[in-house]
Amino acid sequence: MAIPAINPAVSSTIASATTGSATAVDGDTLAKNFSQFLTLLTTQLKNQNPLDPLDTNQFAQQLVQFAQQLKQNDQLATLVSLQKTAQSTAALGFVGETVVVDGSTASLASGQANWSLNVSKPATVTINIRNSTGQNVFSGSYTMQAGVNDFTWDGKSTNGTQWPSGNYTMTVTAKDTSGQSISLPTEVEGLVNSADLTKNPPVLSVAGQDFTLDKVKRVVRH
Repeated sequence: MAIPAINPAVSSTIASATTGSATAVDGDTLAKNFSQFLTLLTTQLKNQNPLDPLDTNQFAQQLVQFAQQLKQNDQLATLVSLQKTAQSTAALGFVGETVVVDGSTASLASGQANWSLNVSKPATVTINIRNSTGQNVFSGSYTMQAGVNDFTWDGKSTNGTQWPSGNYTMTVTAKDTSGQSISLPTEVEGLVNSADLTKNPPVLSVAGQDFTLDKVKRVVRH
């Protein structure tokens, strides 16, 4: 069966509709996606019923909507690119800053390693600190009140031995005043050594671990 000729009114309507949307349709975008545009046009023509062809206005409207969708895709790509740029800029701004993030491994430097313990109720807290090889280097028990409790370790073991700089991991157990065990989230305070912008999203290096920007709880300036 022969493909019916395009009604001249179609060209006129399309031209009118696209002219009205000229600001929304980028010529370069249409050129790049011309093969897709032709595929749509050909498919529309092939699937028309000669006895009941598609309404001219509806046909033109669909083609214009397609062109507008191409433009929206370009705008979305631009927004994504801007977001990546903003994330990279923000990540670079953290380099050299001291931040607090969720975690249990802190860096011992200049005789200090800092953690924060978020205690939900008054409790007796037992703290154990291990070095990178898993060796226990410090143990201690403390009474803590509800709220955020800062804990600074001076790098000395229970018997007074001074441990070298490096990364140390804290494990904690806690019991409330009735002797029931409670969960105790830990936070780490550390220097942002670098930002890896090749990752998406960018990541910050803190105490030898990588954190995305959304993991930063706060910035600390002593």
